[in-house]
Amino acid sequence: MTSLTSSEAERRRALVKSGETDRERWSDRASFEPAWAARAALAAEFIPAGANVLDIGCGAMDLERALPQGCRYQPCDLVNRDERTLVCDLNQGEFPQADGIDLVSFLGVLEYLGDPAAFLRRVRELGVPVVCSYSVNDRRPELDRAAQGWINSMSTAEFRQVCSEAGLEVLHQTAIDPLQDLFKLVPRERVSRPARSKRVLALSYYNDNNFGDRLGYHLVNQLVPASATVVHASVKPWGVPEGDFDLLLLGTGHSLNSATVQRPELHALIERIPHTLGIFGTQYRYQYKELIDPKWIDQLLSKLTTWWARNEEDLLAFGGGRQNVRHLGDWLISAFPNAAPTLNRTLTVPAEIKEQNSPLDRVIQQIQAYRRVHSARIHPLLCALTSAEAVAYREQHEDPRGQISGKFRSMLQDIFGRTYPEEKFFEVDRELVRAYKLKVERNVQALKQQVAMLLAD
Repeated sequence: MTSLTSSEAERRRALVKSGETDRERWSDRASFEPAWAARAALAAEFIPAGANVLDIGCGAMDLERALPQGCRYQPCDLVNRDERTLVCDLNQGEFPQADGIDLVSFLGVLEYLGDPAAFLRRVRELGVPVVCSYSVNDRRPELDRAAQGWINSMSTAEFRQVCSEAGLEVLHQTAIDPLQDLFKLVPRERVSRPARSKRVLALSYYNDNNFGDRLGYHLVNQLVPASATVVHASVKPWGVPEGDFDLLLLGTGHSLNSATVQRPELHALIERIPHTLGIFGTQYRYQYKELIDPKWIDQLLSKLTTWWARNEEDLLAFGGGRQNVRHLGDWLISAFPNAAPTLNRTLTVPAEIKEQNSPLDRVIQQIQAYRRVHSARIHPLLCALTSAEAVAYREQHEDPRGQISGKFRSMLQDIFGRTYPEEKFFEVDRELVRAYKLKVERNVQALKQQVAMLLAD
């Protein structure tokens, strides 16, 4: 800010009192301050490349020289700056008429307006973002603003309130110097700010290295609205962090084992979080009475807001006519696009497959390249169903008494309405796989809607 002579300061005070625009000052290019070029350079950092910019109060047109590549520039001022200039007196209620504007800027303009609120309302009608500066009075409350030629005086809070009443929201506020601030404003409907960021706890076996649990980690993140924060925690080892949560997502589509079902810490966690959605299946389900006390799974399901079960057989075994259970399907199928195999060979996926060092997309591509796939793991087989011509499976026999897990049978029943003999190749009915994918997609959308509803409370 340049120093003023007493006569110039008095002249400006008189104009402020009369409400007249200082045409003499703005017609003299010598009155432009060199520091305004730095202000324009900072403003350009908030302007996207390729934008059509209306620069109101363009002055020396410093902004044009600072704009990013591809921008088009439309100057506007009280007096003509070049042949492109739209000339208008804002204090006389005039406003520039320009078509195809993507962003409007006004640097060092608002302070000189008798009715800044009315001007901002006109700017809002353009429906585009705004980059502007303003010298708020709480930065230098002792400053003689009239001596600067400034007609109005607003604090930061008052400036934001005037913008809000005009339908503009402050997206950024950055100090230019000890007196001025630069603002990026946007029409209010372009901004959606939640009152509070909701916290979601996703509790699963995400730290395991197997294919399905790794995929589930990514899919569960897609359930949660962009405004919420997701915190992942492991079941084994138990790794639940401190703090409050608005929603618990129990599982990412895997099978919940008996040790987890019986864990007192899990039941206590569900009781202290307002809502819990279970996204899991079961296994070795007909041996549950021998493995655990049935009251544990009964208590668990009773505490859930909703259990989104992986398979229909899960519901038949444990649903018991409950109103809080729904059939989700194996949602990991949504990670596998329908594809056509290219290799006329057989891929064998063993039970002890080591996938931890393989990117998930490469694993999917590899499985989908083969016309025949034999798998001892459930989710590689699910992936193969979206591409292979024929598949076979080997059930899991991890129970010490040799009982089968039942996961393969449940999946095949859901998709094909029947099971197939173990270790024998069968032809894949592509239409039934597509129908299953569509069904799961609809169910996942319903699950997402429930997540959004619970977090909107």
